Amino acid sequence: MMAARPTAFSNWRWVICALLFFATTINYMDRQVLGLLAPTLQHEIGWSETQYANIIVAFQAAYALGLVAFGHGIDLIGTRKGYALSVLVWSVAAMAHALARSVTGFGIARFALGLGESGNFPAAVKAVGEWFPVRERALANGIFNSGCNVGAVLAPLLVPWLTLRWGWPAAFVALGALGFIWLLFWLLFYKSPERSRHIAPAESAPLRNDLPETRSPQITWARLLACRQAWAFIVGYAFSAPVWWFYLYWLPKFLNRQYGLDLESLGAPLVVIYSMTCFGSIGGGWLSSALLQRGWSLNASRKTAMLACALCVVPVVFAAHASHLWLATVLIGIAASAHQGWAANLFALASDLFPPQAVGSVVGLGGMAGALTAVAFSESTGFILQTTGSYWSLFAVAASVYLVALAIIHWLSPRLQPARLD
Repeated sequence: MMAARPTAFSNWRWVICALLFFATTINYMDRQVLGLLAPTLQHEIGWSETQYANIIVAFQAAYALGLVAFGHGIDLIGTRKGYALSVLVWSVAAMAHALARSVTGFGIARFALGLGESGNFPAAVKAVGEWFPVRERALANGIFNSGCNVGAVLAPLLVPWLTLRWGWPAAFVALGALGFIWLLFWLLFYKSPERSRHIAPAESAPLRNDLPETRSPQITWARLLACRQAWAFIVGYAFSAPVWWFYLYWLPKFLNRQYGLDLESLGAPLVVIYSMTCFGSIGGGWLSSALLQRGWSLNASRKTAMLACALCVVPVVFAAHASHLWLATVLIGIAASAHQGWAANLFALASDLFPPQAVGSVVGLGGMAGALTAVAFSESTGFILQTTGSYWSLFAVAASVYLVALAIIHWLSPRLQPARLD
């Protein structure tokens, strides 16, 4: 007797994945503009290392608050409306940076941007859970999450060009306006699988069969926090998110201080670093999906991929004292690439372990924890650099936290069994 073939699904799910990818690309372009302009604005406005850290903290604090609100709100109002609201808010906030002329002004604009951008990942992960079978979720998460890297590659190319020709406010306005273009396509193309005319009704049944079972349509935060599986996701996000934000906000300043790069010369190493991360994001998701298709268990597939990523991060500890710019660039690029592979599998855990009506809330809780730990790390970074001027301890933390997080995840959920919320 022949073995049953896997269920075929409409290719429209990859159109949805493309929309998630472009939204995440715009998200990170808007987020990175400030980091790229930090040396220029620091000279023009005159902020200190600690004041710059406070501007970053304004974003991260708002991001933490917004993740809880948007995560739960998207579960209540749905992916289509929730994502649209998120993009609308962050696009307006991104353009508003052009009006700032003080530390306080940038802090206010940054706070508004954090509120809006917090909806991106809860909505995107929820959309993947709705549209993709379990064997493809890590890959789909890796593809849309690679938008972080593409956005981080495009921003160093576009921001200097816009700034040198029309001034730094133009960089904020031009990139912020891209969100409105995306919003038009999202509202035209996105519907849930059950309502979409692009797949047959029979195709949505296998998608529902891949979801963890639950009898309750309403799931509170208290019920989620009582689950070890939720804490496994929260720990994974809380430990790793500050490292990525450190790369995003402090790499231009590190390259400027360590190797004397100005706005025009920052682009090349940053493009190399974030181009490398595209391979890590997709490759990390592909690895666990490939292991699943070879018959490995969900537990072994996800954790093997995450372990490989955690080990690839370790050499970044040597980046702080690298004797050559391109040696530091490669070390940081490998670590950032591994982070994105880690993230692709971590996001997959949320839809692996929880039913669709809880995924946004779980991602929101994890994201809030990650934003809060990032606040602490940013404040510490500003203090350390203001007092010592050395990046060594910061890269040492970045090199070690993934292995610690994976050990805790395994302790909390040794078999990755779906949460029972009934």
